[in-house]
Amino acid sequence: MQILLVEDNPGDVRMMTDLLSETGILTQLHVSMDGADALDFLKKRGSHGLACYPDVIILDLNIPKKNGKEVLAEIKQDDALKSIPVVILSSSEADIDISYCYQMQANCYINKPHDLFNYMNVVKSISDFWFQTVRLPILS
Repeated sequence: MQILLVEDNPGDVRMMTDLLSETGILTQLHVSMDGADALDFLKKRGSHGLACYPDVIILDLNIPKKNGKEVLAEIKQDDALKSIPVVILSSSEADIDISYCYQMQANCYINKPHDLFNYMNVVKSISDFWFQTVRLPILS
C-alpha cells in the first residue's frame, strides 16, 4: 500500500510511521511536510517526477504553504487524482472545517487524538478499513 501522509509535525509523522509498521500490513509511507510539496508529489513535478500515485492520502488541514483545504480542493478537481481516497486527520474540531471537507469530497474526517492509545486506535482503524476492508481504485 502506498500512503501519502501530508503532515508538518515531525512527532506525528514518527508516530504514524511507527504505528503503521505495527499493523503488519506492508506499506510505503511518503511524507510531505507542506501542501505545495504534496501537490508536487501527486502531480509528479520537480523532484517527484518518478513518484507513484498513493492508494490513500492522509491529510492534515493545518500545514504550511498550501493548507489542507486548498490541497483537498486541488486533488478533487483533478481528474487524475480525484478518485484517490483522502482521509482528513486534523486537530480542528470546527464544524465549518468538517463541513467544508465533506463538501469537497473528503472520504472521511478524523480528529487527531491527544494521546498515544487513541492515536494507535485511529491508525489501526484507518489501516483496517482502507487496507483490508475496501477495494481501492488502481491508478496508472
